[in-house]
Amino acid sequence: MALLAHLERFNQRHPWSHNDFYGRWVAGQVAASGARHVLDIGCGTGNLVELLRHRATSVTGLEPDPATARVAADRFSDTDTVVIERAAFAEHARQRRWDAITLVAVLHHLPLAETLRELRGCLTPGGRLVIVGCYREASPGDHLTAALAALANPIMGLVKHPARARALPVHMTAPTAVARETLAEIRAVAATELPGARIRRRLFWRYSLVYDAPAHPGPA
Repeated sequence: MALLAHLERFNQRHPWSHNDFYGRWVAGQVAASGARHVLDIGCGTGNLVELLRHRATSVTGLEPDPATARVAADRFSDTDTVVIERAAFAEHARQRRWDAITLVAVLHHLPLAETLRELRGCLTPGGRLVIVGCYREASPGDHLTAALAALANPIMGLVKHPARARALPVHMTAPTAVARETLAEIRAVAATELPGARIRRRLFWRYSLVYDAPAHPGPA
């Protein structure tokens, strides 16, 4: 326990974003799909939006927290290819379809099956859904990966934030939630709601999901 407490204090002095770590990978997945119009759900202060806007024609970011949405809106106030909306996914109009949708550390805040079903319906034919999410550790593989992440985390902190921090960066202060579903449960739900989705366990307490909507959807 003393070692864990020491690691926690060290990590707070050298903070870095596990979500931003996967930003370039997410943006690459979107670019590889040829998406033109992208929706980033739970965009925070806009770090992923910044990467996406150089790979797409337009990017819309949804952020429910007023203060965070204001930061993101100010950040992109000088470009007409980015729109930041202060809204949660449940409040967003469903009539528009997107070539790609991204969620990073957002899905575990939402009802899993219902949200995946709605996300599938928000994609254009051939559109791509890219998720980096959090899961509840349950299996031996989960615990092994978590142990490796705990060892690698302070090293990454030193590399990415060598100076001691007095406070967390603004983009790391968004509200958090504990993941409810295990990776096995997420796989099972995705198999029903997103047939063919590709799911991988990732380092730093994350998993990835990539789903490509059928290019020629069948009848409803």
